[in-house]
Amino acid sequence: MKQVELSRGKICVTVNEHHPDWPLDQLLGFAERINPKRAFLFVSKVLGKHIPVAPSLMNRSYADLAALVPKDVPFPAAVIGMAETAVGLGAGVYRELKKDFGQNAIFSTTTRHPVSSLPALGLFLEEHSHAQDQFILSSHDPEKHQQLLNAKTLILVDDEISTGKTFKNLIHSLKNAGLAHVERIILVTLVNWAEQRISDLDVGMPVEVISLLHGNWHWEASQNKIEVSMPDVSSTSQEAQKIIAPHDWGREPGYLDCSAWAHVQLKRPDEKILVLGSGEFSWIPFLIAEQLEQQGGDVYYSSTTRSPIMQGHAIESICAFTDNYGLNINNYAYNVKHQQFDRVLLIVETAKDSVDPSLFEQIQNLEVISYEP
Repeated sequence: MKQVELSRGKICVTVNEHHPDWPLDQLLGFAERINPKRAFLFVSKVLGKHIPVAPSLMNRSYADLAALVPKDVPFPAAVIGMAETAVGLGAGVYRELKKDFGQNAIFSTTTRHPVSSLPALGLFLEEHSHAQDQFILSSHDPEKHQQLLNAKTLILVDDEISTGKTFKNLIHSLKNAGLAHVERIILVTLVNWAEQRISDLDVGMPVEVISLLHGNWHWEASQNKIEVSMPDVSSTSQEAQKIIAPHDWGREPGYLDCSAWAHVQLKRPDEKILVLGSGEFSWIPFLIAEQLEQQGGDVYYSSTTRSPIMQGHAIESICAFTDNYGLNINNYAYNVKHQQFDRVLLIVETAKDSVDPSLFEQIQNLEVISYEP
């Protein structure tokens, strides 16, 4: 058992089984949420969200997870990544599965950014989250829309499972949206903490779980009553700042045919570069980071987030700023400020001038890169 003391109590975790290449300490650190509903946070060391990670290491986790997914599933299949944290993980797993499934599987993500130009399939809640409302969007392409509705296999991807309740809410929302042919449900996650509670989510059929680590946790609250004031980061309104990049990375269902933006290049072969995605917009930035790494750069990838976390434990530094979507909510970049990079490339799907100028004061050598059609 591993125990971590936090200000509001103690998180205790037990590992029951793990992939031979992925023990607990290589997968996770710990931190404290600024959230009265849940005090602790499992901080992934491979996800590229709160800790900068080499793209090649992230890709290894995608390949190892996808290798565990059964290949004899009924088609068509729908692979869905959970926003915001697992958008990139879902895309990475889908990219691996596509080598076997081809266009028999379609990829989509959930989103907290409703898009007026895309039809909405449904809304569901992530109940323990700092931002509960999530949407599922569809495509105006009738073939893609129908393939999603006709899915016989759901492969749902998140970075961790704590109780399974968010997946349950998503599955019910998909069924209410018209997915009436589902025969098999597979949950794919880096870490599964809900082994004893996940086989039946009361969704009408058994649920399978694929993960790199299985275990359980329990929380021991301290006697000290500490009031927690969480920033309001729940907004899901239509953005004041227009999204100018395509939604082909998953917000609109498709086959992940997007690629790294060609205008982002190394300036010299040995550059130490951090590529930062922005919120849900994480897959295209990852592809850029992967491309720069393959060109010979010393490259790391991470992403900004709306998730408020305290400094300490796995969180060594915090940059706080206003989001680039015009929602006027707090965003954060973790574990960046205390490190040195030759260049930090913030990749956004909005215009360059949508980025809070205060970020340039907090991050050295910052460049903002936006979409160029």
